[in-house]
Amino acid sequence: MRRSPIRTAVVVAAIALAAAPVVAPSHAEPARPTPPNLRPLPGEVIDGIDEVVPPADVPRLKRIPQRAQAPGYSHATLELREATLPDPIGDPMFDRWPADLDKRENGDVLATRDVTGTTGFLVTVPIRSARMLKFRSTDVQGQPIFGTATVIEPREAWKGDGPRPILVNNVPINGLGTECTAGYTLTNGFSDKTNQTDLFPPTTQLALSRGYTVIVPDHEGPRQAYAEPTLAGHVVLDSVRAAAKYAPKKYADSRVAVTGYSGGAIATNGTAKVLGEYAPDLVDRMVGAALGGVPADFRILAGAMNANIATGVMLAGTLGVARERPEILEMTNNLGEWLATSSFKDACGSDYGIAGPLQLPAQVLSKDKDPFNSEVAEKVYRATQMPDTKSALPLYIYHGTQEIWIPVQGARNLYAEQCKLGADAVYREVPGEHLSAAVIAYPEAMDWLDARLQGKPAVSECRTS
Repeated sequence: MRRSPIRTAVVVAAIALAAAPVVAPSHAEPARPTPPNLRPLPGEVIDGIDEVVPPADVPRLKRIPQRAQAPGYSHATLELREATLPDPIGDPMFDRWPADLDKRENGDVLATRDVTGTTGFLVTVPIRSARMLKFRSTDVQGQPIFGTATVIEPREAWKGDGPRPILVNNVPINGLGTECTAGYTLTNGFSDKTNQTDLFPPTTQLALSRGYTVIVPDHEGPRQAYAEPTLAGHVVLDSVRAAAKYAPKKYADSRVAVTGYSGGAIATNGTAKVLGEYAPDLVDRMVGAALGGVPADFRILAGAMNANIATGVMLAGTLGVARERPEILEMTNNLGEWLATSSFKDACGSDYGIAGPLQLPAQVLSKDKDPFNSEVAEKVYRATQMPDTKSALPLYIYHGTQEIWIPVQGARNLYAEQCKLGADAVYREVPGEHLSAAVIAYPEAMDWLDARLQGKPAVSECRTS
């Protein structure tokens, strides 16, 4: 029912923009060089949006639901937050927020589900069991939430030293709806919402065949906060805690490595950076993190993706981060609110690419005339980059030189940043763009992870001079 107003609004904005290209303001340039597609639009365009686009249909609520509550925000902002969150799917494992979360500890198991049959069929490798765990975690506001993850135990025996190791596979969820998650697929089987990357490249299968337990977290959390690294790090680490609490004899003392590519690399980067402060109890068990095609700097990403065919991906990521950081929602104009509360909020994978062909600059969704250079934007850039935080575990960072949408400079900067902070790190750059680089770099990344899980210490390649 909302599609017609959205379509009308977008068309109106497009007509306005046809005569108003992205240009720099006539006054002084900002101190930091700003790409043309991140500069403010003419003021009359921004002012005109709310004159022609009616307010979005945001329900007025007497009480803010548990999932949308956050301290320090107005009632109206939290009403909008609730309206932008993914729709329930009719499964209490994913939908229901336990009332006693504030009385539980991070990693406490709230519910379990046997998904051996469905998961075993999908991973194609003989497994002993697969169990979904629902557990307590914490969002970026410090408020209690729940998370979900699937713990897969192989039939293959572990022949190495010590307990069976664990590989946490942060598959790229790349979606805004609950049905986009790997956990939903491993529970229910393939659907039109399944991500192609859930089971390929075959990281889960290879790890199981080598005798490792695999944890596949739904690292976007219950709000599906696509691209929010701190939230993802919390959920990943609490999935490890939850496995240990669920079966301590199996999982409480295992070596743990983490891996992820693209959207999964956001979660892996977040895990490495929040580990020391958020989960110091796990530091001694965590042996390494491999992250490739990593979107490490959202300012660089915005410059690469705004106002072109990647706009839909950038808007999806912005909405995902806004679900954890509602100050972003407070910047949206009527058009932005229509988009954030439309069916876009449940889009998976390539579905949100429908916004790409319009190639509209994201500035048309904001009532701030210079949103990419605003105080809120600067806060979000820094909060998601965490540039002063040293990884508490060894890193293997890899990236394609010819990346278009996730420029290689972000990965280079991440490596330099971590070396400067004193982390143990390795960096590999391979020829190729996002998809080809993932394939070319994959074997060496897996070998590096395998060595860590086998108990071999990582060797840093950071220069000491």
